[in-house]
Amino acid sequence: MTRKQLLFAALCVPLSAVCANAEDGPSAGHARTDARGIVQQYVPEGCFQMGTNEAAAMIAMALPDRPSWTDGTLASEQPAHEVCLTRGYWIDRTEVTNAAFSDFVADGGYEKPEFWSTDGLSWLESQYVPILPYPCGGNDAPDQPRMCVTFYEAEAYARWRGGALPTEAQWEYAARGPENLTYPWGNEWDASRAHVLSATQSSPVGAYPQGASWIGAMDMAGNAMEWVADWLDADYYAASPAADPQGPENGTIKVEKGGWWGSNPYVARSAYRHFEDTPRYNDSHIGFRVVSLR
Repeated sequence: MTRKQLLFAALCVPLSAVCANAEDGPSAGHARTDARGIVQQYVPEGCFQMGTNEAAAMIAMALPDRPSWTDGTLASEQPAHEVCLTRGYWIDRTEVTNAAFSDFVADGGYEKPEFWSTDGLSWLESQYVPILPYPCGGNDAPDQPRMCVTFYEAEAYARWRGGALPTEAQWEYAARGPENLTYPWGNEWDASRAHVLSATQSSPVGAYPQGASWIGAMDMAGNAMEWVADWLDADYYAASPAADPQGPENGTIKVEKGGWWGSNPYVARSAYRHFEDTPRYNDSHIGFRVVSLR
């Protein structure tokens, strides 16, 4: 057995109730439509190297068009460390669209406290609910990603769907897979596979199928950057558990993953961690997708 297989086997001994046999369930990339009509792709349990090792860091620093404000961000991607996800899960094929989010709104999602966390309700009570979600600067077509929503709105929508926002580890594994690819499609930047360079607004979701990840998830390196569940701590990777990391217990900044329209190859890397936005923040570069365990 490889080192990864041995580690995964060791982790699954005490967790046998949740470590499903891959032969008993869907295969990697199997597609389904959930109860809300959203297509999801299956991600089987498995191990990968999360973060950026020294060799990959040197390549990342030399990428073209890397802006100076990214100086120092690699530290939060290190050390690269092995992570095992002990339970398979479903992840949305694309970012949540305006059309999909409108179903949440129409169903009274902003008026139903059961979908909102305590902090989310506190944020919601400070808003004028009838105008939510906020308009998003011309990116409001039905097939565009739902952007200009806070972490709390994304979290509430995910609960309404019967799922959750992905952990950072779930998101990164769905993007780069057991081969630890730099981008969803491979280790070399290819501008034709992602809505990133020179873009002036988002594109319809799924417009770059050639940039799909190993399980068939699209737009994980571009279009909208995506909220994930974890709080940001630049030192967390040094102490991260090997099995099913959930991120720090608290914090002030939420991690966002994936490049965004009009950005650059550096931030489009699957290991990149955006570093500046509180869960109350929103803008026209940030969207999200949902994971489900059932």
